[in-house]
Amino acid sequence: MDHKDLVQYARSLYDAHGDKAEAEAARKAAASRDAGDAQDAEKWDKIRRHISELRGPRAT
Repeated sequence: MDHKDLVQYARSLYDAHGDKAEAEAARKAAASRDAGDAQDAEKWDKIRRHISELRGPRAT
């Protein structure tokens, strides 16, 4: 998956799940790691980072 696809997927996931999208991507990354699929886990980590950027700074 190239950078453009990752960003587009992150946007779609964020649009569908809102503030829960980042946690969903983190869960998928963890599940991939548990299954021994480091490449898929890395993809989900990148998607999670893009979602974090979409959300912007968090209010404290």
